[in-house]
Amino acid sequence: MTTAVATPEIGRTKAFLRLVMIEHSVFALPFAYIAALTAMFLQDGHVHWVQLLLVTLCMVGLRTFAMAANRIIDREIDARNPRTAGRELVTGAVSLRTAYTGSAVALVVFLTAAALLNPLCLALAPIAVIPMVVYPYGKRFTDFPHAILGLAQAMGPVGAWLAVTGTWSWEACVLGLAVGVWIGGFDLIFGCQDVMADRADGVRSVPARFGVANALYGARAAHVVTLLLLGWYAYLTVAGWAFWMGLAVVTVAFVYEHSIVRPGDLSRLNRAFFQVNGFVGISLFCFALLDLVLRGLTP
Repeated sequence: MTTAVATPEIGRTKAFLRLVMIEHSVFALPFAYIAALTAMFLQDGHVHWVQLLLVTLCMVGLRTFAMAANRIIDREIDARNPRTAGRELVTGAVSLRTAYTGSAVALVVFLTAAALLNPLCLALAPIAVIPMVVYPYGKRFTDFPHAILGLAQAMGPVGAWLAVTGTWSWEACVLGLAVGVWIGGFDLIFGCQDVMADRADGVRSVPARFGVANALYGARAAHVVTLLLLGWYAYLTVAGWAFWMGLAVVTVAFVYEHSIVRPGDLSRLNRAFFQVNGFVGISLFCFALLDLVLRGLTP
């Protein structure tokens, strides 16, 4: 009897995790760790594991809520787009009730973790939720929904720093802005594959409004700005050679990303979007962590 009950529950959970693409946490989570660990290093030189766990729960909880909300709000648009017609809410693999329940649980996890961190995090938590809900609607009223996504993602490093110190930090704002511009930039690339469907359905985006070539130019410009902002962050936090080496690796990754996606050839778009940008986040985190350890960060 226990197995019969457990199996459907496990199946629904797996389907929900596929719906929210939980593996995409790799994009923003490393930068939240960079912010949190840098704040810990500057504060007392020690890693505070409970705080780091709560930051993780905040990030994963809020991102899961945002993705579930996105899928719920966009389910009718997804059904009309051949690329997204196989998504779980469209096919029925995940029911609307399950999606609402999962998003509510994720939101509770986020708010609870924020409350356990410090009063400021809890007070600001509702503000962090707003762009997560606005973003799916953005494609209905602006040609620049990518900017809303960037704003939503920019709050991660800022929140992680606040979680550790309980105070505002311009260093965290610079890192957050770098993350927002980076993610907004690669979302421009991602949106290029839906130009025809978006135009037919009235969905608004930079690629749909201005064309694939201009969107790719915009993505390149965004990633140049990202590198400049990351360099500014390194300067503000007096980062060592390891961080700068990581920034050099990220630069090479960006050059590669933009070399394999062209207006007339989007065949390697998924490699550019998923693999290269996943590598960017993980690699910079590894170099940033090495830099902090070399400078004296201790467990």
